[in-house]
Amino acid sequence: MLNLELAIYLQFFLGLFAAVNPVGIMPVFVSLTAHMSAEEKKKTAITANIAVASILIVSLLIGQMLLDMFSISLDSFRVAGGLLLLSIAFSMMSGKLGEDKQNKQEKSEYVSREQIGVVPLAMPLMAGPGAISSTIVYGSRYPTMINTIGLILTMIAFALGTWLLFRSAPLIVRFLGQTGINVITRIMGLILGALGIEFIANGLRNLFPGLA
Repeated sequence: MLNLELAIYLQFFLGLFAAVNPVGIMPVFVSLTAHMSAEEKKKTAITANIAVASILIVSLLIGQMLLDMFSISLDSFRVAGGLLLLSIAFSMMSGKLGEDKQNKQEKSEYVSREQIGVVPLAMPLMAGPGAISSTIVYGSRYPTMINTIGLILTMIAFALGTWLLFRSAPLIVRFLGQTGINVITRIMGLILGALGIEFIANGLRNLFPGLA
C-alpha cells in the first residue's frame, strides 16, 4: 500500500515537473532578474516558489468544491485538463516556450510590477493552467486526508526543488546553453503529452463505458 502511494506521489511530482518545466523557465528567470542584486534574486526565487506552492495547494483543497459548484464531473474535467496538457505539450515540443502560458497583455503587465516573483513567474508561467488542472485531477482522484497531506508535501518538495534550480539558474543556463534547454523542454513536453493522454483516456472510459 505504501509503495502504491509513493508511486502516486512520484507520478504527481513528475507531472508537475513536466507541466511547469522549471528548466525551461530558468532563462526567463535569469533575464527578468538580470538587473537585481544577488540578494534580490534570492528573495525573488523564494517568493516565486512560495507563491507556486500556495496556488497549487489552494487548487488542491478547493478544486473539487469548484467542480461541484459548476456541476462539472471529474471525468469531464479530466478530459478538458488532458486536452489542455496536450496543447501545452505540443507547444513545448515545437519550441514555443511560454507562449501557451502567458499572452502578450500579461507580458506587458509585469514591467510595471515590482514583485515579479508572483507575476509573471509564479502566475502564469509556473502555476499555469496545466499544473492547476493536474493538481485538481489528482486531488479529486485521491481525496482521503492521508493522500491530501501526501500531495501537499509533494508540492512543497517540488517548490523546494524548483527553488534550488533557480538559485543555480545562471550556472545551469550557461552550462546547458539554449540547445540543451530546448532538448529538455521537448522531453518534458513528451512526458506532459503522455500524461494528458492518460487523463483523456481515463475520463472517456468513465464517461462512455461502452468504449472500454
